[in-house]
Amino acid sequence: MHAFKLTFKMAAAASLLALVAACSDSDSSKQSAAAARPPSAVSIVEVVPEAIPILNELPGRIAPTRIAEVRPRVSGIVLERVFEQGSLVQEGDLLYRIDPELFQVQLEAAQATLQRAQALQLQARQAADRQKQLKERNVSSGQQVDDAIAALAQADAEVAIAKAGLDQAQLNLDYAKIDAPISGRIGRAMITEGALVSANSAESLATIQQIDPVYADFTQSASALLKLRKAMENGDLADSNTDEARVKLLLDDGNEYGHGGRLLFLEAVVDATTGQVTLRGEFPNPDGDLLPGMYVRVLIEQGIENNAIAVPQQAVQRDASGGSQVYVVNEDNIVELKPVQIGRAIGERWVINHGLNAGDKVVVEGFQKIRPGAPVAAQPWKAENGEAPSDNNGTAGAATKASAG
Repeated sequence: MHAFKLTFKMAAAASLLALVAACSDSDSSKQSAAAARPPSAVSIVEVVPEAIPILNELPGRIAPTRIAEVRPRVSGIVLERVFEQGSLVQEGDLLYRIDPELFQVQLEAAQATLQRAQALQLQARQAADRQKQLKERNVSSGQQVDDAIAALAQADAEVAIAKAGLDQAQLNLDYAKIDAPISGRIGRAMITEGALVSANSAESLATIQQIDPVYADFTQSASALLKLRKAMENGDLADSNTDEARVKLLLDDGNEYGHGGRLLFLEAVVDATTGQVTLRGEFPNPDGDLLPGMYVRVLIEQGIENNAIAVPQQAVQRDASGGSQVYVVNEDNIVELKPVQIGRAIGERWVINHGLNAGDKVVVEGFQKIRPGAPVAAQPWKAENGEAPSDNNGTAGAATKASAG
């Protein structure tokens, strides 16, 4: 019995030793496999300082370059509306006809008045000449000559008055045809045929707006402008010649308007109620896509940040507290995690204010298989279009988004 127990114990010990040896071999094989696993492949971009423009996106409204309210210069009954509402009209085009009969009668009366004044003028001139001849023969007195000359002067004045009356009557007849004062798009008609209009009426007959080119009036806070100027004075920013800056438009749907514009002026005063400064840009509008009152976003270059650092937006990660961080590959191809402070967005990139230096290799793709301290196999990153991820001139595409401050 004792021998049987001893044999059983020895068999159990041998089994336990075999199990321990098997586990040890398994762990060794796993460690060997882990050691033989190649480093994870990641795509990187090398940080290169560049000159990036300060592009601000500001809210604005479209305004016509010229606007004219069509008003009657004479009173009368409107016989006809000639224009088509909402159409383009040229300066001098006929818009309305006012009943001209009254003005035609007044013109004929003025012509008759002028003829009578001219007849009296002829009579006075003949009388003055006769008195001068008689005076030379000492038949007429000096008083009679003076009276004749005065009568001629009065007749000349009557002719001048009659001519002015004739010109006024002609103008009134011409004003019965209401023409377009400027070229542009005319709105709806405010009166209909048969309506009585008055030269002293406050209501306009229609409104014409010139919309090629158009203005874009936009605002920026005075504090933001002051901050930009101080940065330029300190040398942090370079002046991009704002007075001649090119500006772009983003429509309400987010698309960029196809024509670039230019900055016309910057108001010299600040709105006391809003603290905003008004700027105005001019844009061509050959197709009439921009209408007065339309809301737009205006992109304007207001400086250049030299030696700026920008990385693709997908390279920036967020920690549990919401802070920004990036993975950086060091000289030994080991991944490190660096906190960064991001600034404005330039197209598909973030400008990094603090945390990165020139030459840092930032991971853009391959985050799923890496962790701080892990070795990696780095390769240059290519954008989806196959081009380099950034330009040296700082531009980042047409749909550049920037802070509005």
